[in-house]
Amino acid sequence: MSTLTEPEQAPAPPEPTPTKQPKQYRSIEHRRQWWGWLFVAPFTLVFILFLIVPLVVAFWMSLHTNTLASGNAFTGLDNYVKAFTDPLFLDGLKRVAAFVVVMIPAQMLVAISAALVLDNLTTWLSRFSRLMIFIPYAIPVVIGAIMWGFLYSPRFGPATDIFGLFGATPPDFLAQGTVFYSLVNIVTWQWSGYFMIIIYAALRGIDSSIYEAARVDGANGWQVALRIKLPMISSSMVMVVIFSLIGTLQFFTEPQVLRGVAQGAIPVSYTPNMYAYTLAFSYSQFNYAAAISFALGIVVFIGSYLFLFLTRKQSGLK
Repeated sequence: MSTLTEPEQAPAPPEPTPTKQPKQYRSIEHRRQWWGWLFVAPFTLVFILFLIVPLVVAFWMSLHTNTLASGNAFTGLDNYVKAFTDPLFLDGLKRVAAFVVVMIPAQMLVAISAALVLDNLTTWLSRFSRLMIFIPYAIPVVIGAIMWGFLYSPRFGPATDIFGLFGATPPDFLAQGTVFYSLVNIVTWQWSGYFMIIIYAALRGIDSSIYEAARVDGANGWQVALRIKLPMISSSMVMVVIFSLIGTLQFFTEPQVLRGVAQGAIPVSYTPNMYAYTLAFSYSQFNYAAAISFALGIVVFIGSYLFLFLTRKQSGLK
């Protein structure tokens, strides 16, 4: 009587031994790496000479105080303590914080609205509209501010003629009480087109089959926009807000250009950057101006980090 025997297991194949790359292949890879470093070298050199080195020198200057009595003396963090207790610097921080509260929502509203409308257009009007909305960003900031200064001018601007047609007196757009909103209008006009392009590109990356499924389920246009499109591009919107936040906290060019025609409505310490510029180039306080600049950099870093931390789920950061 025969008994069943279990089949013998085949021996496991030997593990493949790692093979060394041919010497010629390693030589080609080595040359490619050197060519890569060679192409990156010009940018690296410019980056070090015109960004890293000036930052190091400016930080070293911020740790010194230059006086007639003691000369250029090392004072450590005294300039930073002075900066964060300086009422002019703190007033400038409050003012740019007010710009953040008003300007960023205005820019986001314009950019998102324009991107959503253009995303639904499929005719030549879409391409033309994208170009027209983006053009203000292509205009240099200084030229744009000069142009708006002319439009706001009560003597040369067109507001007097336009309001005169209705027998009304135009408001003074450069007065102390209205210059804040005039600056908000300039920056919103200048940057909304750039932010619109970023949001529009994110919308075009969404699979159209998702919209078709939503419409089959009975969703209308508003529901598709608010419940599908915007949540799916939340990371792009977080990036746009970060760009706007960093730029607003470093507000300088527009108020500096309009200061000459605003008749005292924009003081030299209107923003922290303007204050540092005035200290350095009008009063030759280069050490304290460097400390003001780095103090503003600390505020920008903390503000950006807090926003990214609070929106880490929307931005995809863990």
